[in-house]
Amino acid sequence: MENKLRIGIIGCGGIANQKHLPSLAQLSDLSDVVGFCDVIVERAIEAKEKYGSDDSKVYSDYHELLKDESIDVVYVLTPNNSHCPITVAAFEAGKHVLCEKPMAATSEDAKQMLDAWKKSGKKFTIGYQNRLRREVQTLRKACDEDALGEIYFAKAHAVRRKAVPTWGVFQDKEAQGGGPLIDIGTHALDLTLWMMGNYKPVSVTGSIFHKMADQVEGNLFGPWDPSTFEVEDSAFGFIKMENGATIFLESSWVLNTTDAKEAATTLCGTKAGAEIIHGMGKPGRLVINKSEHGELVTQEPTVIGGVDFFDASAAGVGVQESKQWLEAIINDTEPLVKPEEAFVVTQILEAIYKAAETGETIKLNTDEAVTLS
Repeated sequence: MENKLRIGIIGCGGIANQKHLPSLAQLSDLSDVVGFCDVIVERAIEAKEKYGSDDSKVYSDYHELLKDESIDVVYVLTPNNSHCPITVAAFEAGKHVLCEKPMAATSEDAKQMLDAWKKSGKKFTIGYQNRLRREVQTLRKACDEDALGEIYFAKAHAVRRKAVPTWGVFQDKEAQGGGPLIDIGTHALDLTLWMMGNYKPVSVTGSIFHKMADQVEGNLFGPWDPSTFEVEDSAFGFIKMENGATIFLESSWVLNTTDAKEAATTLCGTKAGAEIIHGMGKPGRLVINKSEHGELVTQEPTVIGGVDFFDASAAGVGVQESKQWLEAIINDTEPLVKPEEAFVVTQILEAIYKAAETGETIKLNTDEAVTLS
């Protein structure tokens, strides 16, 4: 490819090094990473040395990176509270933008991002890479073919038994906007809404808990400092849609349960039901249940090539995510994750936090909801 896309990375922390940069390294026929930016400039330097070239530039201020008119695409890989200002500035600078999940910590910020995108004429997507897992793609095809019928009840699962992230700013409420709900609950909710094809929530009730901050023993990622644990350890939401469909969302980094599932969903339809069973570091499974020939039948399709969250192999979801995104820019097509869909995820997550804080059911006006293209 003669004119490869030129990419600027803003935020050279964990998600950049675990998913995006290793994936982009396998897509050198489509792109070159030419700019690395981080407020901790040493991280940007290290990323350039590993994934850049002699001509790549390093920045500590994203405004300076955005001044480079040769950069076509920006990856926003920073804490949640900075997604909005960086994304808006990138669109104003004429860049295409991939922003990591969630879209923003608040729906107000997310709406600003949508408005800036629509004015820019550029492409925009959010990093919900779990849509590209094999079993997820298989279930989506089944939903598209109406194999489940009307999906009127669903569960979005994002529960870890004890795996609190102890790096970065995951426990910093100001930087992230919340804990497991906004971190991993966002993936489960995205998958569930996408399968249902339903983006019109009308009411949300929620509960959040701060019960386990001092229970550091046995954590998968080692002990954390209870004095800096500012976010919830668990959050649960009950979401009602305009057509009466209902979703239960469960999210936790540390819950005393043996039924741990993450980036998973359960769907109950009029023709059949389905469940994606998935946990950290384990290939996902798809189980379908239905009535057939007068009997209750449970089927588990063989899904070849299940991969971990951040597998950077050719079949890895990170590579697939960037490949379809870059090709959408090159071919002027829509990316897999539409920003309007990600906006509704943020809208619901924010409502769960508000409902838990106020003890009230939060009403959402679908007349004001973002219209999906």
